[in-house]
Amino acid sequence: MKISIIQSDIIWASPEENRQHLEEKLSSSPLADLYVFPEMFSTGFCTEPHKIAEEATEAGSLEWMQETARKRQCALAGSVATHADGKYYNRFYFVYPDGHYCFYDKKHLFTYGGEHHTFTPGTERVIVEYQGVRILLQVCYDLRFPVWARNRKDYDLILYVASWPESRIEAWTTLLHARAIENQCYVAGVNRVGTDPSCQYCGGSVLIDPYGKDLAACRNNQEDVVSALIDLEELNRFREKFPVLNDADPFQIAP
Repeated sequence: MKISIIQSDIIWASPEENRQHLEEKLSSSPLADLYVFPEMFSTGFCTEPHKIAEEATEAGSLEWMQETARKRQCALAGSVATHADGKYYNRFYFVYPDGHYCFYDKKHLFTYGGEHHTFTPGTERVIVEYQGVRILLQVCYDLRFPVWARNRKDYDLILYVASWPESRIEAWTTLLHARAIENQCYVAGVNRVGTDPSCQYCGGSVLIDPYGKDLAACRNNQEDVVSALIDLEELNRFREKFPVLNDADPFQIAP
């Protein structure tokens, strides 16, 4: 499976402009099976969702993802501030080429930025399967919590979509590589560039192999698209030769 990550700037609170911008990025990018966008790609990261959230039942970014996936016969992934059932969610959509979709609601809300005051946390860990690859969906702050991402031998790739500020970029880079190594999996970390009313973003988007080595990395402080192959045969050979996951501590989360 070929995956492309799109490190883009995001126009503040302007869904139509951001979708058009990503449409242009897709048109100029090499063909891939899966394209991944940053966190809240249609608006930028905002903790006042009543101003920017899209209705889950109305046309918007999800419908655009569905139409684009069908037209290009690829899968698309990215998070959107979403209003559903009277609540707001930081919702990570994974849309298949035929338009059907799955979603993960961000569990670890960013309390430092006040996200927990207005958004509702998700409660379910979500793994999707596409072209034989099992994919764990995660959003930004989730990266700091390794127990939530612990590989129970149930996934091959983690997608992290983020709005991770430049001031803490070392943590982003370090933790992405740690997740790949400790879980013996591929990792795609997709961050944005540019500015919003609160932060400066430098990117640092990267595709990492199960050994913790970079397969492809976007250039910092500019929009960029890079691609790499997810090789399940190589991954399985590595896991069989060096079966680290067999020795993992029992998985437990306190009630």
